[in-house]
This record gives sequence, C-alpha cells and structure tokens, in this order.
Amino acid sequence: MAVTAKILGVPTQTLGSWARLSGKGQLKGAGDKPVSAQQMELARLRAELSRVKMERDILKKATAYFARESL
Repeated sequence: MAVTAKILGVPTQTLGSWARLSGKGQLKGAGDKPVSAQQMELARLRAELSRVKMERDILKKATAYFARESL
C-alpha cells in the first residue's frame, strides 16, 4: 500500500482510510457525493500532470543554465 500511496501522492494512512471506507461503501467525495473510480483516476492523473509539469520546468531551467555555462 505504501507504493500505491507514493504513486498517488497521498499519505499511506490516508490511502488506508480510503480503502476501509470504500470497502464499507462509505467513501464520500466533496459535498458527501460518492467518489467513482473514474473520479479517483482523474484526480490521480491531474496530480501526476502537475508533477510532470514541475519536473519539465526544472529541466528547462537546468538546460538553459548549463547552455549558458558552456558558452
């Protein structure tokens, strides 16, 4: 479960709570709406996209820095 929590970017305890609530059919979203698998996947993909954009920006800055150093 720790690996999954890391992939999702959430604490292990939170993921465990979600799993327990989901098993009982009590997992709720914002405003007490049930959270579907598609909504969970969308949230995970949005978090991953945000992380990848941040990595891209860091690499872009590093590339520019080292390009200036080599001149």
